[in-house]
Amino acid sequence: MKKQIWCCMKLLSVGGALYGGIELLWRKYTHWSMILTGGICFTILFKIFARMTSCSLWIKCCIGSTVITYVEFISGFFLNYCLRWKVWDYSHCRFNFCGQICLIYSIFWGLLTVPVSALCRFLHRKLHWE
Repeated sequence: MKKQIWCCMKLLSVGGALYGGIELLWRKYTHWSMILTGGICFTILFKIFARMTSCSLWIKCCIGSTVITYVEFISGFFLNYCLRWKVWDYSHCRFNFCGQICLIYSIFWGLLTVPVSALCRFLHRKLHWE
């Protein structure tokens, strides 16, 4: 049990750091809640991909897009609607839902799954993260 908690903490840290870096490159700023959200997404995808080793990359991209979009919507509902922090707002984008998620970013999340899948495979095989 202790090993699983330690692994989840490492995954949260790696995913959060990488997503925070992407946000800084893309938007020039980030918010601590997005680092946590990125870490949660990475941890979920790592756990899924560890069990789906023979799945095609296309399927993994669809799963990644779905998982990240879902987590983004839940986070956005809590952070932006309930807490009114206004961390992000996609209402200016076409095909958005409540300003919290939008089609173009869902596609982007699917593309982001390509390097995420490779990193998950590396961490699982080479570093034996469970």
